[in-house]
Amino acid sequence: MKLYGLVCLLLAAMAWGQAASPAPTPATQPPGAAPNGTANLAGSADASKVPPDAPVVTINGVCPNPAAGKPDDPNCKTVITRAEFERLLDAVQPNMPPRVRRQFAMRYSSALVMAQKAHEMGLDQGTKFDDRMQLARIQILSQFLTQAVQAKAAEISDKDIEDYYQTNSANYEEADLQRIFIPHSQQLPASKVKLSAAAEKKRQEDADEVMKKEADKLHTRAVAGEDFAKLEGEAYVLAGVKTKPPSTKMGQVRRNGLPATQASVFDLKAGDVSAVLSDQSGYFIYKVGKKDVTPLDDKLKEEIRSALRTQRVQEQMQAVQKSGTPTLDESYFGPEMPPTHGMPLPPPTANPASKPAAPGPQ
Repeated sequence: MKLYGLVCLLLAAMAWGQAASPAPTPATQPPGAAPNGTANLAGSADASKVPPDAPVVTINGVCPNPAAGKPDDPNCKTVITRAEFERLLDAVQPNMPPRVRRQFAMRYSSALVMAQKAHEMGLDQGTKFDDRMQLARIQILSQFLTQAVQAKAAEISDKDIEDYYQTNSANYEEADLQRIFIPHSQQLPASKVKLSAAAEKKRQEDADEVMKKEADKLHTRAVAGEDFAKLEGEAYVLAGVKTKPPSTKMGQVRRNGLPATQASVFDLKAGDVSAVLSDQSGYFIYKVGKKDVTPLDDKLKEEIRSALRTQRVQEQMQAVQKSGTPTLDESYFGPEMPPTHGMPLPPPTANPASKPAAPGPQ
C-alpha cells in the first residue's frame, strides 16, 4: 500500500495549505446564482443525508491495487464511500468546511491519478522512496505526539486554575502608575569641525552625563510633588528630541506588565516615587497610585487556563527532548551553528498569562 501512503502524504500537505489560504471573495452575481458557477452548497447539498457506505468519489481508470510496471485496465475504477472520505478528512483536517471538501476531493482524485502513473513507472521502488517515506513517517509521528501532548495539557480543572492564581498572586497585583521617561543621551548636532574618534567619544560621553544628571534632578523634583508631564517635557527639550513625549499616565498595570528590572516598583506603597531606574533606552521614574489585585473573574480564568496549557506543553515537550540527546561528530558536521529551519519542531510559545512588558519609549 505504498501508493496510498504516498497519496495521503501529498494530500495532507495540500489540505493544510488549503486551510491556511483565505477564501477568495466571490464576484458579484445575481440573487440565487451559485458562486463561481459551482453548486450552492448551503442550499443543494446536505452531507448528513448521504449514507456512510454510499460512494461519494468515483475515479474512473484508477485501480485500487495496481501492479508496478503494468498499465492498469482503463475500465477499472476506485470508489470512495462517505465514511472513507470523511475518515481521510479527519486525518488531515477535521471539520473541513463543505466548500473546501469539494476542492479537496478533486485534488485527491488528481493525486491518485498521478500516484498511479508514478507506480506504473516504478517510482515508488528503491531506497530513495523508502527513505522519504521513513522521514515522512517520523514527521507525522512527531506531529501526532505534539497533538497528544496538547490535548493532555488542555485538561485543566477549576482547582488547577485556583491553585495557579494563589501561587502566582504577585503576578496579578496591579497599580495605577505614572512614569517619567528621560532619554539616555542628548541628540547632538553634527560637529562643525572634524573630530578625532577619541574626541567624538568624549563628546558623546559628556552628552550622556548631562542626561544622567538631569534624571537625578528630575527625581528630586518628582519626589517634591511636581507634575510628571511637565518634568518629562523638560527632559525631552534638554535631550533635543523633537517628537512629543509619551504620556506619563500608564493607567492600571500589572507587576508582570513591567520589565523584570523595573518590577520592584510594585514593592512601593501608594504615593511613593521610585528611584531612578535605567536601561539602554534611558531613565525611568515611577509614581505609584492606587494598588489592587486583579480578581479571578471569567476573563482571568481563561488567561490562566491558556498559561497553564502552554506551561504544561513546554514542560512535557522539554522532557521528551531530554529523553534522547544527539551527539554530532564535529569533524563531519563542523562546529555548532545557530539553529536553522529543517524538520518541523514544536513551535516556541509565550506565556499568555503574562501581558507584554511595557516597552520603553524609543
